[in-house]
Amino acid sequence: MNQSGSGSQNILRPLVHLTNNPLSLIGVVLVTTAAILLVFLAPSMWAGSASNPYLGILIFLGVPSVFIAGLVLIPAGIILRKRREKAQGSVSTAFPPLDLANADFRRLLIFVGLTSVVNLVLVSQIGYGATSYMESVEFCGQTCHTVMQPEFTAYQNSPHSRVECVKCHIGPGAGWFVKSKLSGVGQVFAVTFNSYPRPIPTPVHNLRPARETCETCHWPQKYGGDRLRVINKFGDDEGNSQTKTVLLMHIGGGNGNVGIHGVHLGAGVQMRYAPADESRQSIPVVEYNKGDGKWVRFVAQDAKPEVVAKFSSPDSMRTMDCMDCHNRPSHTYQLPDRALDAAMSDGAVSPSLPFVKKESLELLKGSYATHAEAAQKIAAGFEKYYSDKYPAVYAQRKDEILRSAKGVVAVYQKNVFPEMRVTWGAYPNNLGHADFPGCFRCHDDQHVAQDGQKIVQDCSACHSMLAMDEAAPKVLTDLGVSAAPKPAGQ
Repeated sequence: MNQSGSGSQNILRPLVHLTNNPLSLIGVVLVTTAAILLVFLAPSMWAGSASNPYLGILIFLGVPSVFIAGLVLIPAGIILRKRREKAQGSVSTAFPPLDLANADFRRLLIFVGLTSVVNLVLVSQIGYGATSYMESVEFCGQTCHTVMQPEFTAYQNSPHSRVECVKCHIGPGAGWFVKSKLSGVGQVFAVTFNSYPRPIPTPVHNLRPARETCETCHWPQKYGGDRLRVINKFGDDEGNSQTKTVLLMHIGGGNGNVGIHGVHLGAGVQMRYAPADESRQSIPVVEYNKGDGKWVRFVAQDAKPEVVAKFSSPDSMRTMDCMDCHNRPSHTYQLPDRALDAAMSDGAVSPSLPFVKKESLELLKGSYATHAEAAQKIAAGFEKYYSDKYPAVYAQRKDEILRSAKGVVAVYQKNVFPEMRVTWGAYPNNLGHADFPGCFRCHDDQHVAQDGQKIVQDCSACHSMLAMDEAAPKVLTDLGVSAAPKPAGQ
C-alpha cells in the first residue's frame, strides 16, 4: 500500500483507521455535540448580557462534562481496538491515504457530517426549551422540592411572586452570573449527598448589593410620601374581640432627606455598620454620614471592646442598603399570632366562631413531623373542639367550621416546614420592630458617639400613631376605611 504523504498524514492515517470503532464514534458524537452547544450558547455569555442566566449550567457544567467525556472515549476506543487487533494478529502497518477513496476515512466523514446535522437540529430545538425552563420559577423552586419548599411557598405568597427568581438572585451581567454558577456547584453536591443544612441559612455573606438588583425596579431616593397602615388584631376571648392600630408611615425619600428612606438612603447620605455575626441581629457599631462628609461613629454601650476593635476601618464594615431592613422581601415567614390575625382579617378563618383565635393558636403551636401530619391533626383537632365544646354551633355552622379549619392548616403550611426544620420565627424579619428587633438593632437609644450623640428611639420619626388597639378608630371612619373583617370563605 502506498505510504507516501506528509508527516501529518502518516500520523493521522492509523488514527482514522483505529477511530472507526463504536466507542470512539460515540466520543466523536459527544465532542461534536459539545462544540455545537458552545457555538449556540457562548456568544451571549461572553458579551456579558445573557438574558437567560441559567444557561451557565450548560456552559460551565454541562458542556465541559460532555466535551471531556467525548475526549476520554475517543482514545479509549482507539486503545481497545489496537489491543483487539494485536490479540487477533491483524495489526496493520499500511494505511490508505486520507482521501475519498479510503473507505475508513469516507465512513468517518459521513458519520461526522450526519451527526453534526442531527446535533444542529436537536440543540436548536431542545437546547432552547431546556435553557428557558432552567431560568423559570418552577425550576428554581421545585427541582429540589424538599430543599426549596419553604422559600418557594413564601415566594408564591409574596409581593414579588411575578418576578423571576433569577432577576433578584443573579441579576444582569457576567460577573455575578459566574459567581452564582460556582456557588451552584457546591449546592448541587450538597443536595446530591444530603449534606445541606436545615434550615437553609440566609446567604447574607454573598448577596449581590441591592443597588444592582432591588434598585433596578425600586428607587429609594424617590419621594414616597406618607402611607396609611392598618394592623388588625384579634383577642383570645370568646368573641375574638377585634382591635386596630393605625399608623401613618413616613416613607420619605427625595424630599430633603426626611422620613425613613430619606434619613437612611437620601441624597448624599452614607451608612455603614458592623454586625456581630452573619445573622445581623446584633449591631455593635454604626457609622453615619448625613451628606456633609463628616462621619459619626456610634458604639453600643454593651459592646465588648474586642468586638469593637475588629471594626476599626471602613473596609471591615458593611455599607447599608435596602436588604438590611427589607431582608425578607420575597420569602417572609410570619409568627403564629400575626399570621392568624391576617387569616381572620381575610376571612380564611371565621372571626365569628367562639374562641377561634385561642384554639387555633394552640393547634398551630403543636409539634408535627410533616405537613401531612399537621394537616390531619390540626383539622381534626379544630373540628373536635367545636363538636365537643359547642355542639349547637357545630351543627348549624359545620361548613364554616370546616372552611376555617382549612384556613388554619394553610397558616401552618405557609410558615412551618418540619422536614427543613423551619419553625415559627426561624427567619427574623427586620422590617419594623414588633416581632423581631428590626429597627431597634440600631435605634435602641444605646448607641452613643464620642460627643454624646445617640441613635435615638424616636417613634414619631418613622410613623405617627393615629390609633392604638382601638375597636373602631375614628380616623378610619373619617377616611372612609372599612373596619369590618371579610366574611369567612371570601
